[in-house]
Amino acid sequence: MIRIREFLYPADYSKAIQLWQGIEKGVKVGRSDVPEQIEIKLRRDPDLFLVAESDGEIIGTIIGGFDGRRGLIYHLAVAASFRGQGIGSRLMEEVEGRLRAKGCLRCYLHVTIDNDEAMEYYEKRGWKRMDHVYTYGKDFD
Repeated sequence: MIRIREFLYPADYSKAIQLWQGIEKGVKVGRSDVPEQIEIKLRRDPDLFLVAESDGEIIGTIIGGFDGRRGLIYHLAVAASFRGQGIGSRLMEEVEGRLRAKGCLRCYLHVTIDNDEAMEYYEKRGWKRMDHVYTYGKDFD
């Protein structure tokens, strides 16, 4: 049985990091994934950080963000041995529902350019590639 639930800090932290580090492509563990940053995220909207659990093991994650206007999806990841069972879809549906309940009208996500499988996955679920915008980033020290 696979259960979707909210992320629990600090109990789930090391298992989530281990899952993300084991993902072949698309999820990059960075400085926003350190414990202090995860704590900040959880203070803002803990109900948008979800895990899929099987027999006490974290086998999937998703992080949603909402700024009061737009949403953003991060770190959708499912362990390789559990893919193809609809776990990613369950995580997406749950976080999308929670974002809608908060009043979110539009949501974004990023896909690395080498991740064709993810692009296909999202497009099948109604996400549209936005060719009219570029993503810019800036690190603050």
